[in-house]
This record gives sequence, structure tokens and C-alpha cells, in this order.
Amino acid sequence: MSGNDRPEGLPTPPRDTRAPATPNAAPHPAFDSAFLRACRREPVPHTPVWFMRQAGRSLPEYRKLREGIAMLDSCMRPDLVAEITLQPVRRHRVDAAIYFSDIVVPLKAIGVDLDIKPGVGPVVEKPIRSRADLERLRALEPEDVGYVTEAIGILTRELGTTPLIGFAGAPFTLASYLVEGGPSKNHEHTKALMYGDPELWAELLDRLADITAAFLKVQIEAGAAAVQLFDSWVGALAPEDYRNRVLPASAKVFEAVAGYGVPRIHFGVGTGELLGLMGRAGADVVGADWRVPVDEAARRVGPGKAVQGNLDPALLFAPREAVRRGAADILQAAQGLEGHIFNLGHGVLPQTDPEALTDLVAYVHEQSAR
Repeated sequence: MSGNDRPEGLPTPPRDTRAPATPNAAPHPAFDSAFLRACRREPVPHTPVWFMRQAGRSLPEYRKLREGIAMLDSCMRPDLVAEITLQPVRRHRVDAAIYFSDIVVPLKAIGVDLDIKPGVGPVVEKPIRSRADLERLRALEPEDVGYVTEAIGILTRELGTTPLIGFAGAPFTLASYLVEGGPSKNHEHTKALMYGDPELWAELLDRLADITAAFLKVQIEAGAAAVQLFDSWVGALAPEDYRNRVLPASAKVFEAVAGYGVPRIHFGVGTGELLGLMGRAGADVVGADWRVPVDEAARRVGPGKAVQGNLDPALLFAPREAVRRGAADILQAAQGLEGHIFNLGHGVLPQTDPEALTDLVAYVHEQSAR
């Protein structure tokens, strides 16, 4: 089976999302934005730009606002979430906002004992290693994350015609955190479970797919104009393992939200060898990191998808002219693609100069103006 063949057991491809979800539904206020048009592979006035992890991290106004407030606490305060989400839109003039949260928020919401430790990341008190552990993962209900609905309500009123991107962690990455107990370089416990108890592994990912889909539905119903599924750690897998042990769960998430008619983005780190398979999971847009040229990424993903990416985040530490050359190379490579959204190949690094991001947005808009 080639990388573009459809794995057995996957749902049929979801319907086209070029139109509103129902014939009589009013279009989203941001429907004609450059970002959403690019997601739908339609003509755009300029290449749209947004950055993963643009909300927070590198912004001094973010650090000031977060002083003395733990990460998970800040994710559960609608006023803080709204303000942090809006900060990069005001400063950088990006074409889309990304909802400020963390991929473990839905796990915390259903009672998983975890915390986000500074300098470490999410740490799970009792890792999931057995069938009894699996029973701790109950279904996510909308009332579990009422603060998300409230925050998005504030944001959609403030953003107007600027689209808001909702997001969630993909089943594999969430499973890795739960099984390892925290971040891992080698994912040894995750792979031991995946290979050693394939039935339990499949049940774990299926349950996480349901939780993830429920979390995305809450965001869409509250007003998110697009959603992105982050699979931060899936690059640790070989293509065959991804195809057989991970792809069905990711496909289940995308199928669950297909009926809303909002663009769905799929992104993973170190996934150059998986792009063809990721393109089959059901998203409308596939993100590429900086390790694969954007035109080659589009070729691997296959036709009928927009591509997002993919400047190396570390390049932003170089002189301005070097950053601009890197951006120009990507824009040149993206000419002729069905749809292209300019982004970094991963998230904004914490020590990035905000002025470098502001300049990059202006440069891409200027150079790509139609």
C-alpha cells in the first residue's frame, strides 16, 4: 500500500467545506477573510499569515498579564484567554487569531490529575499504563469547559471579520503525555503499550478521539471559524505505525466535526515522511514543518488540500534581511499551489523579538499582494 492509499476502516471522506454547514445558514463574519479563503483554496488578496504559539510566549504584554498566574489557571479565565488571544492580532496584524489554551485542558477538565510545570510542560500524576487506568478517562461534556464557550463569545465579538482558530491535541500526542506521564524524547512507554497491548492502545486512542472531537465541537459551536489538530509528537512514528495505529483515531476526530463546514487543519512536527498519510486523515489544510520545502510538502500531501507553513522559527533570530529571504523563498515555492497559508514550521520560540514577527507579517502581505 502506498502512502496515498486509503487505510481500511477509515470513514468516507467528509463533504466539501466551501459552503456554510447548512444551505440557509448565515456565513461566518470572517467567511471572506484571506485566511478562510486560502483554507478553501480560493483566490486571496494576499497570502494570509498567522503563527503557531503567537498568543503569548514572546510578547512582553503577555508575560506581564500572566505574572503570578499558573498556566492552567490562565486557560480557565475567559477574560485572560480573550486578552491573550487578541494581543498578537493587535500587534502583528496577523490574518487569524489562535485560541489561547493548552492541549491538556480537556484532560484536566475531565478530572485527569495533571499540571503544567514551568520549564517542563504537562506532567501527569498517575500515568495510564493499564485497562483500569483507561477507565479514568470519561467523556467530555460541554459544561466541563464552559469557560471556553464564554471566552470565544468575547473573542468573536472583538475580532469581527478576523477568524478565530480553535484547536486541540491529537489522540497520539495526548496519549503520549498520558502514558509517559510528561514530555518524552523517546516515547518508550508509549511505544511499549502500542506494540505490547494493541487492543488497549486502540481503545485509548479511540476514547481520546471522542474527547478531542467533543472539545473541538464546543469551540466551533461557540464561534471558532476553523480548527487545528496538533500532533506534536507523532513524528516519532514510522509510516506503517502511523497508518495502522494512529491514523484511524485522527480521522475519527476530523469526521466528527466535518458537518460544521469549518476548515480543519492538521499539523505535526517531524512529519515529512507522514505527510501523504496525514493528507488522508480528513483535514482541509495540512501543515508542514521547516524540514520539507512547502512545494514538496504539497506534492506529498496530494491534491485537494491547502498547505500551511513553513519558516524555521529559529530563522527569526537572524538579521531582518535573512528572515525576508527565507520568507521570499517560501512564497516563491508556494506559487501555483492550490492554497497556501504562511506560518512557521512550529511555534514561536519564547525569546523571539516581537518586532521580527511584525515585520515578517508586513513583508509577506506586501510581497504576495495580488
